[in-house]
Order: sequence, then structure tokens, then C-alpha cells
Amino acid sequence: MNLHLRTLTLSDVEAVANLSSQLGYKASMAETKVWLQEILANKDHCTYGAVLDDKLIGWVHGFYTLHLESGAFVEIGGLVVDENCRRTGAGRKLVEQVRGWARQKGVGKVRVRCNTQRTDSHTFYKAIGFEEVKEQKVFSILC
Repeated sequence: MNLHLRTLTLSDVEAVANLSSQLGYKASMAETKVWLQEILANKDHCTYGAVLDDKLIGWVHGFYTLHLESGAFVEIGGLVVDENCRRTGAGRKLVEQVRGWARQKGVGKVRVRCNTQRTDSHTFYKAIGFEEVKEQKVFSILC
């Protein structure tokens, strides 16, 4: 098994979209390309891919954020490992890469939000050291 991490590039769009669909996200490749371009151009965002035998099997997106009430932290905006490649250490390595990026930015905290229905993800995050601090509801409105 030859697993390594690297920064995502625009050539990863199809694999990123396909992996995202495993979590139920239905973004087109065109949408994914636009979003990835914007993220790659933003110094307050990072993206990494897990590659196994020359195939992208997972990705993570982290971003720096600053809140008036709680200060700065890096949030994991998305993390997915191919359902056939889970339990290979890829998810843990991707999270560690984001933690390292956060430290480089001088930030001492990483957060992640997780759908309440993804109980396997909850177990994963707790197993690698995350502490559950609250539950939330997410509201959205079109502009």
C-alpha cells in the first residue's frame, strides 16, 4: 500500500466530485471546478488529497476563520475517504495535515461539524482526539 498526501489541483475535479457524491452531495463537475479554483486561490483555505496507488481516494478542505465571540480557528469544511478505502489511515493523515497547516498559520484549534446522522464519522473524530463540544441546527436562506 503506497498512501501519500498532496495538495489538490484542478486535475482532481472529477475525483473530488465523485468522492463528494458518496456523502450525498450532488454538485456537478462544473460547480466543483469553480469552487476548487476559488479555494485554491485563497490563502486562508487548504486542500489535501490522499492518494493510494496513483488514485485519489480522499480529500480534506480546511479554512481559517475568525469569530468575534470565540477567536480564530481552522474548520474542516469537508473530509471524505472512499467508502472502499476507509480504515487505511487516510482520514487520520488528512486531518493531521490540516492540523499542521493550522499550526503554520499560528492557530491552535481545529473544529469540524458533522451531520448528526453520520455516526461513523462521530466515532472517527472522537477516536483521533476530537472532543464533542455542542450540537447545532443549521439554517439557510437564499439571497
